[in-house]
Amino acid sequence: MGIETALADRKGKDFCELPKVTNSNNKTRKSRRRQKKMSPVQKLFETCKEVFASASTGIVPPSEDIQRLRSVLDDMKPEDVGLTPELLYFNPLLRSRTPAITYLHLYECENFSMGIFCLPPSGVIPLHNHPGMTVFSKLLFGTMHIKSYDWVDDGPSNTSAVANGDSAPDTTPNAQLAKIKVDSDFTAPCNASILYPADGGNMHRFTAVTACAVLDVLGPPYSDPDGRHCTYYHDFPFSEFSVEGVKLPEGEEEQKENYAWLQERILPEGLAVRGAPYTGPKIVE
Repeated sequence: MGIETALADRKGKDFCELPKVTNSNNKTRKSRRRQKKMSPVQKLFETCKEVFASASTGIVPPSEDIQRLRSVLDDMKPEDVGLTPELLYFNPLLRSRTPAITYLHLYECENFSMGIFCLPPSGVIPLHNHPGMTVFSKLLFGTMHIKSYDWVDDGPSNTSAVANGDSAPDTTPNAQLAKIKVDSDFTAPCNASILYPADGGNMHRFTAVTACAVLDVLGPPYSDPDGRHCTYYHDFPFSEFSVEGVKLPEGEEEQKENYAWLQERILPEGLAVRGAPYTGPKIVE
């Protein structure tokens, strides 16, 4: 409600310019106090609402909004979402052969989602995609290895490929050529990473070097009815397949180690992701 509307509602009273200015100053001070009291996770929520207000498949927010949201995430700390490395989610003594990953659901609507993946040492989120989505990932603590790929534009499919090694499957349906975008360890504190619908490493795999937690913001979120479903992949070195007529992009012929074949797979056997309640500062809608 604007100042003019508020004043108009107060019928039967006299006003002059001075009360208007004073009222404006009071409102400004109150607004500043509210902003100061806003928790970091509430600030993240409010920023996501604005940045993803018009989110839809394949639509990337304006660059200034991307940087605004990234700046909020860059300042996030584990305590801002009620996490410490001492929580049982990260206890290496509880590891099984395939360490379980815990997901803390913060918020989801049709435009965006917010959640935290908690990984014990050696925990792995397998290689998967984010179709038509813009994704922000903020490592809150720990060390994580990230390997990500982008599809090669007009890249070939190797459905007629011949396997060159024992590790390659006998048949290769739906395998496509991709280029490595990132293959590195990251240690908190570090800036948030961003991937886009067509670049930035849309397919990625997370491997916990130490216990770690990563805060993910997806806009828009996964949605099977809207065609945004999660697909998992095997990745094979470029040299493991022989494909007639395949040529790498000009100038990349000697950089075959930067390329791989990605093949769709079913949900990886043994993958254990369990949900747990989010107990950090409350998010007010």
